[in-house]
Amino acid sequence: MKNIVEVNHFKMVFGDKTVIQDLNFEVKKGEIFGLLGANGSGKTTTIRALLGLYAPTSGELLVDGKGYKPEDTEIKVGYLPEERGLYRKENVIDTMVYFGELKGVKDPYGWAMKYLKRVGLEDKAKMRVEKLSGGQQQKIQLGITIMDNPKLLILDEPTKGFDPMNRKLLMEIIEEHHKKGAAIVMITHYMDEVERLCDRALLLKDGTARAYGTISEIRKEFGGKSLDEIFVKVYGDQNEQ
Repeated sequence: MKNIVEVNHFKMVFGDKTVIQDLNFEVKKGEIFGLLGANGSGKTTTIRALLGLYAPTSGELLVDGKGYKPEDTEIKVGYLPEERGLYRKENVIDTMVYFGELKGVKDPYGWAMKYLKRVGLEDKAKMRVEKLSGGQQQKIQLGITIMDNPKLLILDEPTKGFDPMNRKLLMEIIEEHHKKGAAIVMITHYMDEVERLCDRALLLKDGTARAYGTISEIRKEFGGKSLDEIFVKVYGDQNEQ
C-alpha cells in the first residue's frame, strides 16, 4: 500500500536541545496510525514539522511524496491541534460556515447544522463559542477539521477530557471517515483507543522511536504485554535512571 506520510532521518534541534533524533516512519494510505509518547517526547514537534510549521534541522518529511504546503490542493489535510483555535467571540454556526467556505464545502450551513445535530449541539448554533464548554468546543473544532473530507486526518488528543459517552461518539465519527478512505494519525494517551482502532503505531521517547510496527508486532516485541504496560515499561526505565 502506498505511503501518504514519510518521515526520513528527521532531526530537530532547538538551541542546544535535540528534540528529535534520526526519526524514521511512514503512514500508509487508508490506515489509522497511533503516534504515542509522554508529554515532551516529540509528537507535536513531528506533526508541526510535517505540516511545514517548523523547518527540520535535517531529514525530510513528506505528505503524498512531497513537502506539504497549505496551498497544495492535490491532497486535503485536516489537522485538529490539542490547543483550540476557534474565534471565541463569534457564534458557532457562523464560525463553521466561515471555515466551510474557506475549505470550499458545498452548502456549509447545511453540513454544519447536520453535524451539530449529530453531536448534540444543534441548540448551541447561535451561541458564542466562548460560552461553550471545553468539550463542546472540541466537538466544533473536530467538525471543522473533517468537513471537507480530508484524505489525511491528524488528530492531537481528540477525546481529551471527554466522558465515556462523548469519547464513544467522537470515535464513531473518526471511524466513519476512516471507512471513507482517510488515513488518520492519532495522538492519544488512551491506549484502549489505540488497541481498538490503530493498524500500526510509533512510541516515542526523548525524540527516538522505542517501538514501531503493527499493534501485534509491538506487543510481541514486549512479551505480549498490553500497550498500557508497554508505555509504563518504556517510561518506567526513564524514571529509574
